[in-house]
Amino acid sequence: MRRPTRLKTPQNDEEQFELRLIIAYALIVLMFLLLLSRFVWLQVLQHDHFSTLAQNNRISLVPTLPNRGLIVDRNGIVLARNYSAYTLELTPSKIADLDATIAKLKTLADVSPRDEKLFKKLQGESKNFEAIPLKVKLSDEEAARVAAHGYELPGVEVKARLFRDYPYKEMTSHVLGYIGRISQRDKERLDEEDKTTNYKGSNYIGKTGLESVYEDELHGQVGFEEVETDSGGRAVRTLRRTPPVNGDTLKLALDIRLQEMADKLFGNRRGALVAIEPSTGGVLAFLSKPGFDPSLFIDGIDSQTWGALNSDWQKPLINRALRGTYPPGSTFKPFMSMAALVTHSIGMRDIRPAPGYFTLPGSSHQFRDSKKSGNGMVNLQRAITVSSDTFFYKLAWDMGIDKIHPVVGTFGLGSKTGIDLDGEASGVLPSKEWKEKRFARSKPEVRRWYPSEAVPVGIGQGYNAYTPLQMANATAIMANNGLAFKPHLVQQIIDTKSGQTRLIEPKPVKQLPYPQEYFDYIKEGMRGVMISGTGARIGIGLQYSMAGKTGTAQVVAIKQGAKYNAAALAEQYRDHSWFIAFAPVEKPRIAVAVIVENAGFGAAAAAPVARGLFDFYLLGKVPKDMDGLLKTVPQENGDASENPAD
Repeated sequence: MRRPTRLKTPQNDEEQFELRLIIAYALIVLMFLLLLSRFVWLQVLQHDHFSTLAQNNRISLVPTLPNRGLIVDRNGIVLARNYSAYTLELTPSKIADLDATIAKLKTLADVSPRDEKLFKKLQGESKNFEAIPLKVKLSDEEAARVAAHGYELPGVEVKARLFRDYPYKEMTSHVLGYIGRISQRDKERLDEEDKTTNYKGSNYIGKTGLESVYEDELHGQVGFEEVETDSGGRAVRTLRRTPPVNGDTLKLALDIRLQEMADKLFGNRRGALVAIEPSTGGVLAFLSKPGFDPSLFIDGIDSQTWGALNSDWQKPLINRALRGTYPPGSTFKPFMSMAALVTHSIGMRDIRPAPGYFTLPGSSHQFRDSKKSGNGMVNLQRAITVSSDTFFYKLAWDMGIDKIHPVVGTFGLGSKTGIDLDGEASGVLPSKEWKEKRFARSKPEVRRWYPSEAVPVGIGQGYNAYTPLQMANATAIMANNGLAFKPHLVQQIIDTKSGQTRLIEPKPVKQLPYPQEYFDYIKEGMRGVMISGTGARIGIGLQYSMAGKTGTAQVVAIKQGAKYNAAALAEQYRDHSWFIAFAPVEKPRIAVAVIVENAGFGAAAAAPVARGLFDFYLLGKVPKDMDGLLKTVPQENGDASENPAD
């Protein structure tokens, strides 16, 4: 059935028009209400949030980095400084084709394969939005060329940055350490210590040595600039500036002229030297040979160079003065003598035999003396002077380790000195408790201490192992009549903002409770070393009084009855050359321990280094021919003996 058709009349048209008008009006009102509600939401309810965003869009907070503090020696000579140079930096997230960009940059600057390799390494360690250096220390011409093409190289910047420089390079590498790029581990540590804010914009942090130990003082306080930017992100003007506070200056007790002389006297030989001022504990020289160039590590070391340093048999990365542990040889005898006197195991006037060999009681095992015919009848003081091994073998057997260990330990041997450097080794002063702990997982017969094991300890062999720093510290304590100071490298910290100086006060750690006559007695024996003993050739022409003790430390044991033949051994298996000394004897100004690795007799290699150093420090004399000072020297210090415990 057809639907009736509605007639079109003026009245119907008017009704439809009104209906449409109402609907349109309703839509307009609805849209207005929606806009109004959105306006209220944005302008009222979210006002603070969007106000902050707008402010951030307009104002950038830019960190301004402080200058890292200087490190100078006791005379103000700069050992670590800063200089400004251009760096070529890339931000990978802003670069569409990284390889093409690097290829383009090679035409503008001298980018070496090593630079590329290091860039790839840093890229793997960094976040994609961080700027990574492709080449550091651009020349002015290179910087100008890159800047001129900057419009076609998005994500590429030339920045002026401060770099660290170590003028004395290898010579101070183990003292100063170095700075390096902040790693993820560094960031985590800074976050844990709530120091992240102070490293905004910083790329470097102290990694080793004094650069690490005194990082807080050297780094300073970062500053900030509030910079107004335009829509393109370009700076328009600086609104407010909080200036950075530069790092403090470290003034060391170390004398770089003395350090240079020690380095010159060592030549190309391996070893270590530590010189201490007995009256303060200040470290005058601290040398480990060989060293390394700290600048290799500042921007990250490439794998090839790192591999070469680690595979070098001379181990240039090891801080021998701080971490190298060696048997002390006969340099142990003065401290052994103090233990004998303190425990009344021998008197100052007692005369005892010093034959050509010592036979271990209850066995046929013999320990030979360095002097085949022996030294006859001697007292303890003379035994020190002539370095009689058999005398000290018998003395150690009579005393036992329980009398040796406690007294020798008071001189700091076998424990850390507490110097202001990280990573110090403790060394080994053997005892029954030490052996039990050291061989805890071994059979009972291995853990047990045997009386015969004390015999080689008496001449500084056996389980004995100390660092050159410990030996220098013990020598300084002996020189200072038992008054001990903690060795320290930093003498003053100078505040760069106020100019005020904070002195590292030399405070005595302890006074050893031993009679003064014992110190005088032992020091006289050490003085005799330089007059009529094993160091007499070194003592020729002395213009000041000097007390010393030579030492030769075995690296490998030899069979009983065999004769030591250095020429038949590979260099790294030859004996070490030791020497400890202080001067002047009446009022010591310097105490030193020297070890020259695999160089043989103490009087032949280590002692000339100390003599040359003392002449320079006390008299201002520059040695001319230290290598020719000694032509022949007597053997000493048990070089042909063996450890019955081995």
